[in-house]
Amino acid sequence: MIIRKAEYSTTAVSFSQYPAADRPEIAFAGRSNVGKSSLINAMLNRKGLARISSEPGKTRTINFYNINDILYFVDLPGYGYAKVSKSEKKNWGKIIEEYLFNRNNLIDVLLLVDIRREPSEDDKIMYAWIKSFKRNVTVVATKCDKISKGRHAGQISMIRRCLKMDESDKVLPFSSETKYGREELWRIFDGMLGINELFRV
Repeated sequence: MIIRKAEYSTTAVSFSQYPAADRPEIAFAGRSNVGKSSLINAMLNRKGLARISSEPGKTRTINFYNINDILYFVDLPGYGYAKVSKSEKKNWGKIIEEYLFNRNNLIDVLLLVDIRREPSEDDKIMYAWIKSFKRNVTVVATKCDKISKGRHAGQISMIRRCLKMDESDKVLPFSSETKYGREELWRIFDGMLGINELFRV
């Protein structure tokens, strides 16, 4: 996909605030410090479209980004930040649950995990939760530039095992710094959208 337009669309905390379901959506889920905003910016070749918070756990809403007027990227609230109260964590869970349950135009959920570490209990719960809603899921192993390429396969096998992943679900190493994995991820998106052209900027 050639990115001609990428812009912030709207922020929502409930179904009534979502934009019209008039195009496919790809949602991004993950822990508060796993790099969701950095990945969105890297995918779109924009430096500051998705704001990177200086304080983990600060994204408490769903943010929609309009791509070429044919697709939404949807940044879901981060989870797993220890300093957040239980009541606030519960509220974030409700926000995510409402979105996953109601959004029929959602074609894929990207679950971001840190390639250097075993998935957390929250990551395991989120993967199982996404699957329980019968949603497509692609696991993105971020920060792959922090380890050697020779370790990628072993870490990906570990992630698959820890999350008890279905064989059909993909795990893709990714680096927002070097943009490693970016074209492959766009090929996955293009396939879902029925677009055959290679991604070029």
